[in-house]
Amino acid sequence: MKKFLIALAATGVMSSSAFAMDHALKVEGMDQDVSGGTVTASKIMADSNGWLVVHRTGDDMKPGPVVGHAPLKAGENTDVAAILTEEVKSGEKLMLMLHGEDGGTQTGIFEYTLGAKEDGPVKVDGKLVMTVVTAQ
Repeated sequence: MKKFLIALAATGVMSSSAFAMDHALKVEGMDQDVSGGTVTASKIMADSNGWLVVHRTGDDMKPGPVVGHAPLKAGENTDVAAILTEEVKSGEKLMLMLHGEDGGTQTGIFEYTLGAKEDGPVKVDGKLVMTVVTAQ
């Protein structure tokens, strides 16, 4: 009976680890046509409600000005489209980044400006949760 319980407990731990890895915070997207004025992240995993934030970026891969955002719910979000607030030309790079809903004064209102703490970027082990796509 003891061996059975140990095996059962080990199975539970392994299943929990697999679940955690499948549900790690992430942003996924691909190069896409943005001529319609939107950019889409194919999948985002968020640990709480927050934002998909679209930053301009370059070859240096540093986040630049915000050119769009869309709300996110906690958990898995698919096909999240953000309306672009500025023209983005073919060949330009966009950073699709996970931002939180923390530190602001209003829930559900996007309050972040570059460098601010309100609704700021989510980091895991000091790294931004993001991906970079190229506008087509």
